[in-house]
Amino acid sequence: MPTALLLIDIQKAILDGKAAPGRQSLVDAALNAMIERLEKVLSRARAAGMPVMVVQHDDILDHRLAKGSEGWQLRPELAPLESEPLVHKRFCDAFYDTPLGEVLSDAGVTRVIIGGCMSQWCIDTSVRSAVAHGYDVTLLSDGHMTGDSGSLTFDQIIAHHNATLDGFDAGTHSVRLARCDEIVF
Repeated sequence: MPTALLLIDIQKAILDGKAAPGRQSLVDAALNAMIERLEKVLSRARAAGMPVMVVQHDDILDHRLAKGSEGWQLRPELAPLESEPLVHKRFCDAFYDTPLGEVLSDAGVTRVIIGGCMSQWCIDTSVRSAVAHGYDVTLLSDGHMTGDSGSLTFDQIIAHHNATLDGFDAGTHSVRLARCDEIVF
């Protein structure tokens, strides 16, 4: 079963200003720790010759991820190689109005391993969409991140989405969770 690593929205300003007062340093530290875990998964995927695909969010002016801005740039640690597809999206769903499904199909992929940002929006939506599009999904339980939102802290949001998405299915396709250090290619 051909598997691809799919990294979503790992951009420089993805979590800028996305913390409750006094918590930005905690959010930034957690993001950096997640990036380090994803770097290891990415290194193993590349060493095994597995397909790697990166999705980048293109937002509008005055947004922290405005297309072409410094904050929109990908984190260099996880930027794609020239040979790896870079898919641009404008909405939370990495499949909606993008060539991602076609890119995965052309590579013969039937299972995706997903990590990235933002847990409650782009990760949740893209994981569910991948299953609905006929892919089995492994969600990296310690490989997705978000900021605080209202009274919820980032770690509460991540835990909620891990619990909610674990076992989510559509027909014969489903989501399972795995930690980054459990991924072997």
